Amino acid sequence: MKKLMIALVALLPTLVFAAGGNIHLDKANYDLSDKASLQRGAKLFANYCFACHSTGYQRYQRVATDLQIPADLMKDNLIFTTSKIGELMVSSMDKKEAAKWFGTPPPDLTLEARLRGADWIYTYLRSFYKDETRPFAVNNVVFPDVAMPHVLEELQGIPTAVYETILVDGVEHKKIVALESNEQGEMSSDEYDNAVLDLVNFLVYSGEPNKLERQSLGVWVIGFLVILFILSYLLKKEYWRDVH
Repeated sequence: MKKLMIALVALLPTLVFAAGGNIHLDKANYDLSDKASLQRGAKLFANYCFACHSTGYQRYQRVATDLQIPADLMKDNLIFTTSKIGELMVSSMDKKEAAKWFGTPPPDLTLEARLRGADWIYTYLRSFYKDETRPFAVNNVVFPDVAMPHVLEELQGIPTAVYETILVDGVEHKKIVALESNEQGEMSSDEYDNAVLDLVNFLVYSGEPNKLERQSLGVWVIGFLVILFILSYLLKKEYWRDVH
């Protein structure tokens, strides 16, 4: 039994409450240069997120070009509406209806990674657990009482929360100390973590599609400024030579 518990802890992310109620966020080691990861992330987004969430500040055509996805594959496999490939990636879900179902319209996710950070999204998508008191029978450690269902449930399954009772000012409170995988999905724990990382990678790209280009250009700009500084310093010495 002890070995089983150790194995469960090793397979699932550690969710530790820090002082003040903050949650430890696991590091999302995404790689924007990994085109295969970005392509898998785009596929996951289209199949599991796009029914509710838009990335309305980017176009299908730009994504296909940047991620090296042929236009015909993009249209056949990643566009599930009547939208043309040159249009913005807007979900077909009606916002008023969505507000009735979820209590609030699902947010646009184009800039979500810039707003919350990659680590937050990575931990959040791996922190759902069973909670029969909630409308969708799930809750989330990172975002308590979240209105969103666990859309990746078929891939991960539904973990069960492990609680610890603590005393705060003489009052007992339950604190989640771990999640146990009692209902395994289609993927193993490692496979699911990698899939979530691919999805995070795509959302980071969505927030700033030209980030790698900007960083590459920044190196040249700094190099130019260094050379300009050296030339300016030598020119200054030449001008001031006769003064001294």
